[in-house]
Amino acid sequence: MMENIKIHGIKSLVEIPDFSIYIYILLISVAVSLVLLLLFLIYKIIKNRKKDFRKEYYKILEEIDFQDAKQCAYTITKYTRLLAVSQREKKLAEELIDELEQYKYKKDVKEIDEDIKILFSRFMDSVDV
Repeated sequence: MMENIKIHGIKSLVEIPDFSIYIYILLISVAVSLVLLLLFLIYKIIKNRKKDFRKEYYKILEEIDFQDAKQCAYTITKYTRLLAVSQREKKLAEELIDELEQYKYKKDVKEIDEDIKILFSRFMDSVDV
C-alpha cells in the first residue's frame, strides 16, 4: 500500500483564485451591448434618412385652413421658409411672407385676401416635392 509520503522541500499544491470566467462573461456582455448599440444607431440613421421633411412641410401647407388668418399667416411663414430651396422658390416665399406681415402682430385681423391666396398657390405650384 502506498502511503501519503511527504517529501521535504516540496510544498503542497496551493489553490489560486480564478476570475477568468467572470472576465470572459464581462467581455461578452460589453461586446453584445456595443453591437446592440451600433445596430440601434444604424436603424435610427436609416429611419431618419427615409423621412423627407419637405414632403411633410408641403402636406402641412396643402392642408392649411384659411379661416384663422393670424395662425395661417404664421404657419405659412414658417413652412415656406423651410420649404423654399431654389432661387425662384425663395423669391416667391419672401414675396408671400412680406404680404402676410399685415396679418401678424395684431390682435384682430381680417380674413386673408384673394391676392395672398393666389401668391400662396403660385408658391405651392413652384415647389418640387
